[in-house]
Amino acid sequence: MENCKQDYGVNPIAVRKTSHYKLEYIPDFIEHWDELIDWEARKQSEGHFFIDILKAHGVRRVLDVATGTGFHSVNLMQAGFEVVSVDGSTAMLAKADDNAHHYGVDLQTIHTDWRCLNRDLHEKFDAVICLGNSFTHLFTEPDRYKVLIEFYAALRHNGILILDQRNYDAILDGHYTSRHTYYYCGETVSVGPEYVDEGLARFRYEFSDQSVFHLNMYPLRKTYVRKLLKEVGFKQIKTYGDFKEVFFPEAPDFFIHVAEKL
Repeated sequence: MENCKQDYGVNPIAVRKTSHYKLEYIPDFIEHWDELIDWEARKQSEGHFFIDILKAHGVRRVLDVATGTGFHSVNLMQAGFEVVSVDGSTAMLAKADDNAHHYGVDLQTIHTDWRCLNRDLHEKFDAVICLGNSFTHLFTEPDRYKVLIEFYAALRHNGILILDQRNYDAILDGHYTSRHTYYYCGETVSVGPEYVDEGLARFRYEFSDQSVFHLNMYPLRKTYVRKLLKEVGFKQIKTYGDFKEVFFPEAPDFFIHVAEKL
């Protein structure tokens, strides 16, 4: 039987484990998730950013890791890409399938832990995408290296990784903002950090029906993520702020890293 409520024990800010996300993404939270995203508003905010990057690199086949409710998988398939969608939550994959059917596409899904991703894959991809701040569910450095190595191994030569993250630099330095303009576009949802230190960013999500949920995530600094990418072997790493090449470091809500396997 699946959990009907989130469980953080007696001290929520002490919960700092990679595997805990399975207890966070409960069915009720997942059912609310698309109110947070607002698919149509998010399509407007992103424009053709990801599609243009993928096309510029000659990408045909994409691995969407941490597909969530399927937003990017569906949109990339509608744009003509071949997509395999991966998530560690069976409930998320079920919701992604429902959304895909609504938009008239069929997803190819795989339920697996990213840390042993290639155990369940039997091909290489032109691109791996890991979006929606998902990488910050990894709480230990060995887990981060392991996942990036798995991403690297899943790519063909000259393939690209697109990885995003919240602007935790701004959050840690006391400059948090969320304009509901990029990524999480739902105007009826209140989102913000409830607690922050160098090892934890605990976010609170309140929805229009007064439902409240939380996520515990690791606050990754931008330069640290770029360092990890280089150490794993990625080259020519370019970082965008809210889909722009030029930005003030404290301004973007999200950073997007595009890294090449050469």
